[in-house]
Amino acid sequence: MVTLIDMTVPGAPEKPKLRHPEKQKNPDAPVLRKPDWIRVKAPVSQGFKETREIVRSKGLVTVCEEAACPNIGECWEKKHATMMIMGDTCTRACAFCNIRTGMPAALDEKEPENVALAVEEMGLNHVVITSVDRDDLADGGAEHFERVIRAIRARAPGTTIEILTPDFLRKPGAAERVIDAQPDVFNHNLETVPRLYRAVRPGSRYFHSLRLLEKVKERDPQQFTKSGIMVGLGESRDEVMQVMDDMRSAGIDFITIGQYLQPTRKHAAVDRFVTPQEFKSYESIARAKGFLMVSATPLTRSSYHADADFAKLRAARQAKQ
Repeated sequence: MVTLIDMTVPGAPEKPKLRHPEKQKNPDAPVLRKPDWIRVKAPVSQGFKETREIVRSKGLVTVCEEAACPNIGECWEKKHATMMIMGDTCTRACAFCNIRTGMPAALDEKEPENVALAVEEMGLNHVVITSVDRDDLADGGAEHFERVIRAIRARAPGTTIEILTPDFLRKPGAAERVIDAQPDVFNHNLETVPRLYRAVRPGSRYFHSLRLLEKVKERDPQQFTKSGIMVGLGESRDEVMQVMDDMRSAGIDFITIGQYLQPTRKHAAVDRFVTPQEFKSYESIARAKGFLMVSATPLTRSSYHADADFAKLRAARQAKQ
């Protein structure tokens, strides 16, 4: 957890707070030139503008903007936005992440209803709700997740709900509360291979995250579970295979694999750009290992095409049964 110290002089112009204060002492990492298969068009469509207006009017935060997602133009054009609850400031400081870090503000008690109103106004068939890590809260924000899920169920009962949660590390009983709120999909990303956790995800624990997803299946076998990793951080192919096996052992239904993209020179460097052919290979292997659903492309992100993928996921389960 990072605490920001106010060093401003009374009467002097207020300096903008750094987005990543904990990374300022990091040496600048080299930035690799993006290959053609990573490039995306700038968001300029009317649908994009309408989605942005709905998000702004409800005072909501989206991970699409905060994490600088490359797919924002395509998704917002279709009115698909991933809501990020509990503020825009995270208590963790992952080396890959573009989310602001520091001491978060108090929870917005009106947020659950505002999220539900936005879902209703957009007419979403499927919504993805994620959050920052809130290690400052006794339950890690579990009750807030519950309230958001209940509010959406009340406002938009036909909308299926996918959540992308923190790991609730050292928050006894928190995960159980969220599981019992019965989202349709419970997603928590492993992000990378175990060897790279200390450098890339130092505030988290690989096997705790894996156990969280296993617990979902034990408590509610009908809930779909989902997890994802980034590649291009220096992992080996064998390590990716091992993560797939670990996920399957935990009963995870859906795996996402996407290319890591470096937000700034102060973030972890891209080791290499994985080719589309390699992603195709990962997809084939993951399907052979028994995942019901696989999304493995350079631009894959946790909520990319989440609505269409949920329909495929449900169909795959029915076909298997």
